[in-house]
Amino acid sequence: MSQTERTLVLGSAGQIGTDLVEELRGIYGSDNVIATDIKDQPADFKAKGPFYMADVLDAQQVYDLIKKNNVKQVYLLAALLSAVAEQKPKAAWKLNMDGLFVMLDYCKENTGIKLFWPSSIAVFGPTTPRKLTPQQTIMEPSTVYGISKQAGERWCEYYNQKHQVDVRSIRYPGLISYKADPGGGTTDYAVNIFHDAVLKNTYDCFLKENTALPMMYMPDAIRATLELMNAPAEKIKTRSGYNLAGISFSPVELVEEIKKHIPSFTCTYTPDSRQQIADSWPSNIDDSVAQKEWGWKHEYDLKEMTSEMLRHIRIKYNK
Repeated sequence: MSQTERTLVLGSAGQIGTDLVEELRGIYGSDNVIATDIKDQPADFKAKGPFYMADVLDAQQVYDLIKKNNVKQVYLLAALLSAVAEQKPKAAWKLNMDGLFVMLDYCKENTGIKLFWPSSIAVFGPTTPRKLTPQQTIMEPSTVYGISKQAGERWCEYYNQKHQVDVRSIRYPGLISYKADPGGGTTDYAVNIFHDAVLKNTYDCFLKENTALPMMYMPDAIRATLELMNAPAEKIKTRSGYNLAGISFSPVELVEEIKKHIPSFTCTYTPDSRQQIADSWPSNIDDSVAQKEWGWKHEYDLKEMTSEMLRHIRIKYNK
């Protein structure tokens, strides 16, 4: 990407966007990465580089931003996540689908733009094989979020095959980060637990203790995203969404790891509506296709991630 070509991040204030904008600016320079969100952001964020308030459903507003800034890469991160989407199904469908069409249609008419759109393990459902879920398998999602992501994958494939749109996607597992607050997903417990461990020494978990789910520490997820976007187009054979495995663990396994650092830490379990969502998802993922096609390899294990998360959150709260 040349210096004058810019990158646009739509929905930059969420869990992925917060980390991704910082990483992209470190690579391409602050002025070459434009952050947008539907909500205004704090002054310290806006001081770090260009920021615009933008609604991804306002196609003209988005198109003007792309043209005015000579944007050649777009990361479309604006979405309603799994737990929130169950409460607002039609709003979630509208945002998650129409936002994608805004960008797919633009890329269809304007060649030379690379588009990243995040998929999720939510595309899988209760009938999917739960262990080592393969890249191609039964996909009958039972959540609003999963249905929108499954449909989105099909549209990405369609626009790539019919209109040669260079769209790339990852089926993110649960993401764990200390920088941004979680955004209403089913795996949020694995972020909240660290904050409560440091601040309260106890946590009440909304999933059952043995619910194993695929997770990933955010630095691995950001690295995967950038490696995928930088891979030569001819290597990217999968245009729906790549399986990405990180670390699979259950709440009780995470609690045991935290106790190695905070021996007096305690956890109770009060499953809520999110348990049903978790039960429909895989417990671990086979990502051999991503490994083969663009050389993906995760770095962080549960031990390293736990140690890093506690260290950063203690710094955050001066503990």
